[in-house]
Amino acid sequence: MDSKKVLFMVGEEFEDIELLYPYYRIIEEGFRPVIAWKEANARVTGKHGYTVISDISFKDVRAEDYVALVIPGGRGPEHIRTLEEVKNITRKFFELKKPVAAICHGPQILISANLVKGRRLTSVTSIKDDVIAAGGIYIDNDVVVDENLISSRVPSDLPAFASTLVKALKSLK
Repeated sequence: MDSKKVLFMVGEEFEDIELLYPYYRIIEEGFRPVIAWKEANARVTGKHGYTVISDISFKDVRAEDYVALVIPGGRGPEHIRTLEEVKNITRKFFELKKPVAAICHGPQILISANLVKGRRLTSVTSIKDDVIAAGGIYIDNDVVVDENLISSRVPSDLPAFASTLVKALKSLK
């Protein structure tokens, strides 16, 4: 097992920069990003046309094999949030108290997995009411950290989001 793998869960129409910015930042820090989607070795297209090739299917993910989970926003989370495998993967990362970083619409997956009740987090404002309805404590900041949960709102928050993720990853060493 590679102890430096970071899982990125994506769905079609993910927010391109919210995947690519942290993806390359963690490579710079010596971690290995792994992209999960419905199937392995498949092309997944972001909302602005960038494509990535998935490394692993959701059904083959074992949270124990990764040090953290990143959930980019865009429409991707909406497309995969109801999949049992996605909810189970996310719950397992929380159970293991591993860092989970969600930006923009990423918290939709946390909501579907029943993981936001009583947690402090942020998101894009269009799902603020969903976060609150699910019992989350919405905070309008560029980055919010609540134990293992790191959340941010929009692409302009990426510097704070990525640096907080990197800091969490470095603390694991």
